[in-house]
Amino acid sequence: MRILITAGPTREPIDDVRFISNRSSGQMGFALAEAASAAGHGVTLLLGPVLMPPSVADEVHVIRFNTTADLEALLAEHFPKCDVLIKAAAVADYRPAELIKGKTPRGKGLKIELEPTPDLVAGCAKTKRDDQTVIAFALEDPAVIETRAVEKMQRKKVDAILANPLQTMDASDIEPILFYADGRRDAPGRMAKTKLAGWLIGRVETM
Repeated sequence: MRILITAGPTREPIDDVRFISNRSSGQMGFALAEAASAAGHGVTLLLGPVLMPPSVADEVHVIRFNTTADLEALLAEHFPKCDVLIKAAAVADYRPAELIKGKTPRGKGLKIELEPTPDLVAGCAKTKRDDQTVIAFALEDPAVIETRAVEKMQRKKVDAILANPLQTMDASDIEPILFYADGRRDAPGRMAKTKLAGWLIGRVETM
C-alpha cells in the first residue's frame, strides 16, 4: 500500500519572528512511518517543524511543512496518490488573521485576531475515492473521550479515528481507543507509541 502520514505541529506566524504552535513532538508519526515501512509499504511522511530522529528509515519519503496552509497544499498534491492517509499531525485550530510585518515591539500590549484554520482531514475525507482509507486522531479529555471522538469521526466522515487522552501528548506511551465508522472499536490498553504504531498499521492492513 501507499501510506501517507502527517506528523508534528504547525507554526502559524504572528509576525516575522513569533508564531503560535503546540507541544506535538511528532513521535507518533515517526513510529507509524517506521512501522509502515518495516511492513513493506511505501511511505510518505509530511512532517512539521520538529527534529526527526535518525531511526526513521531511508525508504520513508519525508516532506517538510510549517503552516497549516503548507500542509493543506501538500495534502492536495499527495493525497490523491495514496491508498491510506493517517493524519497524526497536530494542526492548529486557529491562526492569526493577519501577519504583522517585521517584529512587534516589546513592552506593549498586543491584540491578535485569530481565524479558524480549515479542517484538513475532513477535506480529504470529502474527496476520497472508494478505494482510499482515511484515519484521523483525536486528543480528548478522558472523561469525554468516547463521546467526542465518535462525534468527530462522524462529522469528519473518516473511516476510523484513534482517540488518545490529553496526557499522552508528551508521553512515550499511550492508551488509545480505535473507533471504526461501522461501529466497531478496539482498545488495546496502554502501550509504547512504537508498539502502538505496529498495532495500528496491522489494523489498517485489514480495513
